[in-house]
Amino acid sequence: MAEIEFEKVTKSFGEGALAVDQLDLGIKDGEFMVLVGPSGCGKSTALRMVAGLEAISDGEIKIGGRVVNEVPPKDRDIAMVFQNYALYPHMTVYDNMAFALKLAKVDKGEMDKRVKEAAHVLGLDEFLGRKPRALSGGQRQRVAMGRAIVREPQAFLMDEPLSNLDAKLRVQMRSEIGRIQDDLEVTTIYVTHDQVEAMTMGDRVAVMRKGELQQVGTPTELFLTPVNLFTAGFIGSPSMNFLSSKLERSNGNYQIDVGGQKVTIHEKVTKDRPELEKYDGKEIIIGVRPQDFEDKSIMGDDAPEGSSVKAKVDLVEVLGTETLVHFELNAPMVMTEDMKELQADAGGQDPATVESRAEEGTNEFVAQLDPKSRIKRGEEVELFIDTRQLHFFDIDNSQGIYGGDGDRAAGNGNR
Repeated sequence: MAEIEFEKVTKSFGEGALAVDQLDLGIKDGEFMVLVGPSGCGKSTALRMVAGLEAISDGEIKIGGRVVNEVPPKDRDIAMVFQNYALYPHMTVYDNMAFALKLAKVDKGEMDKRVKEAAHVLGLDEFLGRKPRALSGGQRQRVAMGRAIVREPQAFLMDEPLSNLDAKLRVQMRSEIGRIQDDLEVTTIYVTHDQVEAMTMGDRVAVMRKGELQQVGTPTELFLTPVNLFTAGFIGSPSMNFLSSKLERSNGNYQIDVGGQKVTIHEKVTKDRPELEKYDGKEIIIGVRPQDFEDKSIMGDDAPEGSSVKAKVDLVEVLGTETLVHFELNAPMVMTEDMKELQADAGGQDPATVESRAEEGTNEFVAQLDPKSRIKRGEEVELFIDTRQLHFFDIDNSQGIYGGDGDRAAGNGNR
């Protein structure tokens, strides 16, 4: 096992196009680090540079303290798992798993021991004599992992290994990969576009955008203290709701305008985020996670006054454990470059439609409510907002507004 370090690593492709730009990131010995971000953000390129499959344009990559920039892939002591399994169709499961050991001229007894131990860990004991075509997608992916495990490398590199599996199998394999990595304690870099995978699997998660590292931290840190608008919008499912509003003081507390309705921000927020004082009377971006709405009708006396908005329901999705409610408000949409990129990545509405709605002043929100809520489509409802959980961003630079320099950088350390 070993630490992996990126030190100002840059990768450019022709005419100065940067795929990775000055990446500084340290992965600890035995850590499960997930690289996540939209397509084209540079996460797979970063992984391939560690593997030696892409040359580094600038900077250094170290594995176990050794600079590997010029070290051939076969001498880096890493094992890579791809999304397409890359199994040899004419070989049995046993032979696929043993292939790299045969090339390395490992003793037959030792090779047999490693293959059978890995097969046991992966639940493949009964499939060792079968060929890949006789296996399910999940079983093939386990064989690909077994081939990596038997090599006993310093690090595992996984490039979207679950993307070809169906939804149910992905959930199962997520837990299996996490368990295996935890048991083996092998340093692992895992690349995915799926932020749910990232949040459920990683010890830490590194969010990338356009080749640059946006934030790195535990899943909880990214969810609770996103350092900028992009991380806030990318992390979380359903994604965070955004609107722009002027921050104004009233009776000692701040208020914001949400669809023409005044919402009072809890006094705890004022105490915890003294930087908000700089924005008094100014336009800022407000972020509300869907989980921080609730149906006021089921809250009784627990809902404080001045913390709710009235809206007409467009769509209700009853999921059993929760109810998703879609509604519109006449609240200004946030149309920064960050938001346009997030909408495009999510496969959202046509840009022209979004621009049209922005001009009209309408903004679509999603609330994740208690399943006891009986809200119906077309109803006028009152939704409580837990203002203690609001997120605030500078409208000019998209940076999060917290209590000070230390708080703003929460979860942004790379070591």
